[in-house]
Amino acid sequence: MKFRGKEVRVILSKDAKREYDELKILVEEEQKKGTTNSFNQQLLKSIDNKIGYLKMNPLAGDHAQKPLPPNLVNKYDINNLWIIDLVGYWRMLYTLNTSEVEIVSLILEWMGHDKYDKMFGRKKK
Repeated sequence: MKFRGKEVRVILSKDAKREYDELKILVEEEQKKGTTNSFNQQLLKSIDNKIGYLKMNPLAGDHAQKPLPPNLVNKYDINNLWIIDLVGYWRMLYTLNTSEVEIVSLILEWMGHDKYDKMFGRKKK
């Protein structure tokens, strides 16, 4: 797909790929047992849908305010961070890398609301 005249790729970080593969296995096992609408299934569908959105529009998420969480900056060597909502108040974090010919959305990880709040220094009210 193209966005603003550039090819768009969406890729998963090594950690996100591992988690995605594990989630797919869980969902397959649930479906074999007859479960048709678990949170794992909803989460996988939400992740897949958001990947589709990012292929159409890499700017679909919200730009994270700086300073960025140091653990993410150090782990992934990033200078920008985007956040897109998933099902059940979960969040998917990604960064954009652009060149003259392409835009790459690198999905870093996804997490539940509590971990997200902790990472960004938000306190429960």
